[in-house]
Amino acid sequence: MSTFILMTTLSSQGLGDPHKREHIGRAWFETVKTKCPEVKWIEHYALLGPFDFMDIFEAPNEEVAAKVSMITMSLGAVKAETWAAIPYQRFVKIASTL
Repeated sequence: MSTFILMTTLSSQGLGDPHKREHIGRAWFETVKTKCPEVKWIEHYALLGPFDFMDIFEAPNEEVAAKVSMITMSLGAVKAETWAAIPYQRFVKIASTL
């Protein structure tokens, strides 16, 4: 499994009623879980800055990670970026072969 970071920005309409935010987020999560059952969720953060949310997850390949991003966009995100993440010790091992 590879690690991916999903950075999401919602429109003001996408953020919705603050009192319903948890319900909206749970519905998104359930949709992704149903359509991508092989994804393992590591963490979910709400952010202050240019992105609203950051999700860290593991997926078997880039195609599944792209599907998570596409589902996110289809459910109201105005921007969703998915980044591959390499664990630091693995990165150091790769760098030592240069």
